[in-house]
Amino acid sequence: MTRILCSHPNQIFTLQYFSDLFQSAKSTVCEDIGIIRDTLTAFRLGDLETIAGAGGGVKFVPAAEKESTEEYIRSLCDKLTDPSRILPGGFLYMSDILFDPQQLIRIGGILASRFLSAKPDFVLTMETKGIPVAVMTAFALGCPLVAATRDGQITEGPSVSINYVAASSRRIQTMSLPKRSIKEGTRALIVDDFMKGGGTARGMVQLLKEFNVEVAGIGVVIATKEPRNKMVTDYASLMILEEVDEEEKRIKLSPSPWLYANSV
Repeated sequence: MTRILCSHPNQIFTLQYFSDLFQSAKSTVCEDIGIIRDTLTAFRLGDLETIAGAGGGVKFVPAAEKESTEEYIRSLCDKLTDPSRILPGGFLYMSDILFDPQQLIRIGGILASRFLSAKPDFVLTMETKGIPVAVMTAFALGCPLVAATRDGQITEGPSVSINYVAASSRRIQTMSLPKRSIKEGTRALIVDDFMKGGGTARGMVQLLKEFNVEVAGIGVVIATKEPRNKMVTDYASLMILEEVDEEEKRIKLSPSPWLYANSV
């Protein structure tokens, strides 16, 4: 029962489901749920929420405990400030983090906890490096993932495309989404790996407007300190990149202030 609940975060399972699965009385299932809840709470792994009503049941809500989250993000900052990660042009190599399943589980869980109260219906990201982080965030939220592409895919059917300005290059680029991928009137959480000027995030916001979808929030792994005035304002990053100095071989990276100000 614990394995089923923890491997399906924020998804509701009825008592009848477990009763049929284990051939047990509902009263026994309730006792087991109580034991699981106490264990998860004791180890600060999350909680089991009970939903009343005909369509109710129980669901596992993962927790990103404040102290361990701060420690983990600080360790990521230490790892990413290694001078050997500096690439020509002042770029920062971080693919080994963004494609490491164990790192992604933690990162996605933290982002999901940050936006859990916003109750998004799906997660939206932009191909390609943002997809792994967005997948694990969607998994922790218990909702589907939708990925915008730079070129419409023939195999996806009719799509909606917009032009947007990339803040870093000031070039006009194209972003597309299949019409069948999103339902009108839903809520979306935008997730990406990196934000500099916010042009891509703003493009996704504009694209969602074409579908009459509300933006529940914007979450990124790393946001640069400069420019301060980005194309989007309401976003949350896990880390802030202050400087990448190629000549001095120096990287300044720090956890975002909200990690300290509030419990995740």
